[in-house]
Amino acid sequence: MQSRINKLPKIELHSHLEGTIKPELAHQLAKRNAISLDNCLFDDNGSYAWSNFASFLSAYDSVSSCLSKGEDYRDITYNYLKDCAGENVIYAETFISPDHAAECGISYGDMIKGIAQGIDDAENDFEIIGRIIVTCVRHLGPAQGLNVVQTMVNNPHPYVVGFGMGGDENAFTLEEFAPIFNVAEKAGYPCTVHAGEICGPESVWDAINYLPVSRIGHGVQSIFDEKLLTAIVNRNIHLEICPGSNLALGIFHDWAEHPLPRLISRGISVSLNSDDPPFFHTTVGQEYHDSAKNFELGDEVLKSISLMAMEASFADTKTKSKLVNKIKNF
Repeated sequence: MQSRINKLPKIELHSHLEGTIKPELAHQLAKRNAISLDNCLFDDNGSYAWSNFASFLSAYDSVSSCLSKGEDYRDITYNYLKDCAGENVIYAETFISPDHAAECGISYGDMIKGIAQGIDDAENDFEIIGRIIVTCVRHLGPAQGLNVVQTMVNNPHPYVVGFGMGGDENAFTLEEFAPIFNVAEKAGYPCTVHAGEICGPESVWDAINYLPVSRIGHGVQSIFDEKLLTAIVNRNIHLEICPGSNLALGIFHDWAEHPLPRLISRGISVSLNSDDPPFFHTTVGQEYHDSAKNFELGDEVLKSISLMAMEASFADTKTKSKLVNKIKNF
């Protein structure tokens, strides 16, 4: 079973690029860029130190400070995709944050150029396909979100395949972000948004009622609203599920409490994702193995999760068709 899971073609739809930086790479980049990382960022074992969602967001921001040029984005992209390919991930979409890049003095153009180079190099070396979802940061507000989406729309790149939003789910309302998401949709970009992770089902209702989204980042709190579960199925909304992240952040206390099996049984389209792998001591492959073990998911269910993920991806039709067939033929 373990060997078969290792070989299964996997898909990742939910990772934050800056959140994929391992501590050792953060130290390397900081040294190269003559940047001092805060000692409080690391625990005694050299792992990232944080204790709750607020301190996690703060640690994430601190890690991002090791970046200072487009080349750094090439390196973190390449390393992330290399790790994914080592676990038979064949396609990965990663969220990028122009706001974090700007704080480090990196322009949008240099950021995209660096990431695209990392994607090309990883595809050449490991045959993995990487794509980009540009995100705004919710707690920075709608005005800044508008800047981000307009920059994306005005500077198209073939590897940028969608638009989304992360950040503090308690900040502002999703209705306030509707004009921002509408700009992306009108320009032809499919959308996803973090909702129903920290906040309850009402957060997901707001997302699917106010925003032109086909996917929800997390959405696990939907399990507490029967009508919402039905709406998710009827509206063909995909949930980007990150069990390891949910448990690490204390959203659910243990595997038995996590709703993934119940979401699958309701016919909801789901994927398995790592979110911010080194922060939560996980990987995409680990999520597949842990879900198999703790939810007693068999080979065929895991294969169906890869298929649902690829179908829900923002890849172009040709890429999607090719990779769907690759999974089906496994």
